[in-house]
Amino acid sequence: MNDIARIMRKAYEKHIIIPAFNVPHLPMMEPVVLALRETRSFGLIAVARLEWMKFAAQSVAAVAAEYERVGDASVTRLHLDHVPVIDEDHLLVDYMYDIKTAIKVGYQSVMIDGSRLDLQKNMAAVSEVVRYAHAKGVPVEAELGAVLGHEDGPMPSYEELFATGKGFTDVQEAKEFVKRTGVDWLSVAVGSVHGAISPSARDKRKVTARVHIGRLTELDEALGVPLVLHGGSGIALSYLHESFRHGIAKLNIGTDIRQVYEANLSESVEHAQEAVRKRVVEIVDELRIADSATNLLG
Repeated sequence: MNDIARIMRKAYEKHIIIPAFNVPHLPMMEPVVLALRETRSFGLIAVARLEWMKFAAQSVAAVAAEYERVGDASVTRLHLDHVPVIDEDHLLVDYMYDIKTAIKVGYQSVMIDGSRLDLQKNMAAVSEVVRYAHAKGVPVEAELGAVLGHEDGPMPSYEELFATGKGFTDVQEAKEFVKRTGVDWLSVAVGSVHGAISPSARDKRKVTARVHIGRLTELDEALGVPLVLHGGSGIALSYLHESFRHGIAKLNIGTDIRQVYEANLSESVEHAQEAVRKRVVEIVDELRIADSATNLLG
């Protein structure tokens, strides 16, 4: 297995969070890398399928080429985020093609998202990806539960969702899922929300989300694998820091830096890039991970 598996395990054991910064616009990548280098913080550069389908990441290969140009192995690795089996438009995806392409062009970890399937079909799809990726030395992330936000239309009341736990990851299902698939990291639904992707809503402020620490603690104790929190932008910092002590080793951040980039783009690409660099430095400070590269790679 390549070294990102070891790095993630170390982060999990030491309660050090690894942020994964999504780059829906290719020029966002360089300032993220610069900020991580400046703060000596370790993070992943990530791209999801929807970011080359609905934004401007272009393609799996284009992101890999840009990473080859500006990436820095002393502070980053390249991660393939959400490749769904069924996408946000409820269409079937040739997920194995995307996974195989990403591994071929150098992605060091991949995510298969079967969360819109029932449990058995989700496990079958994840198992297929795990067999292929592990044979190539690449760790796999999967998702169990419903992290909302990507679908069009109004989202149900957040308070109602949180109070009822609707869509939260079930502990017993998660135990079966991890055991049967051999997945390396599991994205769990414990209160976070994805940023909206529809053109009419993608610039709107996200709901201030929380993390159900009780459910997260149960999952951590039952599974013993690095857990992932998607929809990191907008979660209250107190909940984030508590979640890092209860199994969350990777935090996905997309909306926060994308909106900063887009808000400054009318002035110039360079101005927008500088705004992203500054925001990533601020995020590093908020997450208290300055110099984490030394702890995780040393």
